[in-house]
Amino acid sequence: MNYKLLAERLLPGEYPALETFEEKYPPRNLPPKAEVTRLAPSPTGFIHLGNLFAAIANERIAHRSGGVLYLRIEDTDLKRKVDGAVEAVIKALDYFDIRFDEGAEIGGDETYAPWYQRQRAEIYRAYVKHLIEEGRAYPCFCTEEQLSALRETQTEKKEITGYYGKYARCRDLSEAEIYENLDAGKPFVIRLRSLGNPENKIKFRDAVKGEITVTENDQDVVILKSDGIPTYHFAHAIDDHFMRTTIVIRGEEWLASLPIHLELFDALGFQRPRYGHNCSLMKQDGETRRKLSKRKDPELSLEFYRKAGYFPRAVKVYMFTLLNSNFEEWYLKNPEAELNEFPYKVEKMGKSGALFDLDKLNDISKNELSRLSAEEMAHFLKAWAEEFGTEAEKGYFADEEKLLKVLALCMGIGGKKRRKDFTTASQAMKFMEYFFTRTPREDEYRVDEETKNAILHDFLATYSYGDDAQAWFAKVKELAGAHGFATDMKDYKANPQNYKGSVADVAEILRIATTGKANTPDLWTIMQILGEKEIRERIENA
Repeated sequence: MNYKLLAERLLPGEYPALETFEEKYPPRNLPPKAEVTRLAPSPTGFIHLGNLFAAIANERIAHRSGGVLYLRIEDTDLKRKVDGAVEAVIKALDYFDIRFDEGAEIGGDETYAPWYQRQRAEIYRAYVKHLIEEGRAYPCFCTEEQLSALRETQTEKKEITGYYGKYARCRDLSEAEIYENLDAGKPFVIRLRSLGNPENKIKFRDAVKGEITVTENDQDVVILKSDGIPTYHFAHAIDDHFMRTTIVIRGEEWLASLPIHLELFDALGFQRPRYGHNCSLMKQDGETRRKLSKRKDPELSLEFYRKAGYFPRAVKVYMFTLLNSNFEEWYLKNPEAELNEFPYKVEKMGKSGALFDLDKLNDISKNELSRLSAEEMAHFLKAWAEEFGTEAEKGYFADEEKLLKVLALCMGIGGKKRRKDFTTASQAMKFMEYFFTRTPREDEYRVDEETKNAILHDFLATYSYGDDAQAWFAKVKELAGAHGFATDMKDYKANPQNYKGSVADVAEILRIATTGKANTPDLWTIMQILGEKEIRERIENA
């Protein structure tokens, strides 16, 4: 068969000589052992925790070695493309301080642009044409109905599904049959003519999992679709070569495709990058573990963390605990350190499923937020409120002096021990709500209406905004005694039957009347922040 003639018929026209691409995309001028890594999502609009997991690993590997992290958009499947998806990816990862050196919508070293695969079509077609000329690729005229029937037959026979061996019906078409199909105008795709044997095993050094064994590829995979656009498998091999990627960190779900990718690199004559397959994120579901699911688990989406207002550093700290086995020990010794100071190592990445625990993340988030100053916390909350908050919540920042007082109290700043009441921005805003608006009562009074009203009435009769904390509490104790409550907790515990309750119960009545809650930070300070007019009105309303 005249393969050159066939290549011209299938992909007519002149394409640049392959060596010109090597000249156009030269090896990067980087220090020895510098790594070039990438994040290469599809523009579907859904950016998830697995993307962040891989992004953190790739960012650390690149930047700790003095290398480059770039963003490539794999948009070969137009049916999955969503408008604004690329910007959403960048925005979501920027929230977690993932900094790309170059890439789609980012710019950078234009030598390796463009970073959208559809804009690189000429390169792919030139290499497809070359493979056809070499007899390593061929046209396939099978219809979707034929391929579907083929899969059904293989499934019924309990055989591996795919286009290979005796099932690759177009692989050995004669020259006459090929041109007959072309002359009839039948649509076609281009497939790789695999040279692999499934009985052969390949030993492969995975950067994360260590030495693994995979089966040689024998699938004649599609490399160019009928619309002239390559498949992911083919495009990624060419792009990783010409963008000079040195190591590919990706999810372990790609292990099944590894034999295909190895054969493609060999067929193209390219040096393979190193591959590392990170473990999947798992969730405890009853007695079993399963992978986090887009359908079942809202916490898989990065938008979940942004909308809730998780502190970005807290999420990254937790991701690091899952990514490197020695991180927690390092972080206990260096809690104030910048995360990029951690000596991240690929070989310390987990080899099996990492259990994602939202409760543990919440604990880390509380710890991280408790370390902030009131000013830092205000900055974080304001940024969140501007994007996700209600109009009322945005109004909390109108009086900065008041807000800082509220935060100092709620965070225990200046006290003996920092409070850890805040988990997320949305929860913190809800927690502080009673300082800025009169909220519905959450907790019930534990006394009858008559007793409650009498206590509130008598409190207002002696209340003075100018009282310090000691004088204020002395009046509360006096109020308690006047209404049959113990003024001393020891007396109450010794003889509870002699009292209606204790001074703590009286303070709780005042607390609920003022804030709507039975549990809050220091009540005297709350009253000082709210001011006398507001306190009197709230208690009168109660």
